[in-house]
Amino acid sequence: MFKKGTKLYSVLKGKCPRCQEGDFFKYGFTFNPSKVTKLHDNCPKCNLKYMIEPSFFYGAMYVNYGITVGLSIITFLVAKLIFGLTLLQTFSAIIATLLILAPVNLRLSRIIWINMFVSHDSKHTKKQ
Repeated sequence: MFKKGTKLYSVLKGKCPRCQEGDFFKYGFTFNPSKVTKLHDNCPKCNLKYMIEPSFFYGAMYVNYGITVGLSIITFLVAKLIFGLTLLQTFSAIIATLLILAPVNLRLSRIIWINMFVSHDSKHTKKQ
């Protein structure tokens, strides 16, 4: 399930969706707002152009929205049912969770979005 050639591998490792060897993001995980979503223009290994069309990653906003809603529901249920927080405390917990996980959410939504359109191609995988 988590082996090379699967979409899950590309998403969790932050690798090119086609060759799954080149890095998708220019920088490792960071909380620096100017570096969080910086991508290579092309894959360093197979030369896949990441910006498939102008404004391609605007569609990642829909993925981001879904992740945000999911995180909000999970945080609400944990805060309310397990910790027994008040409604105001629960919403504060949701806001804190979304702010802390914003860099993860931004990166995850972009890599999921491109993996929806580009599949692994073993012809582009370097032979070892």
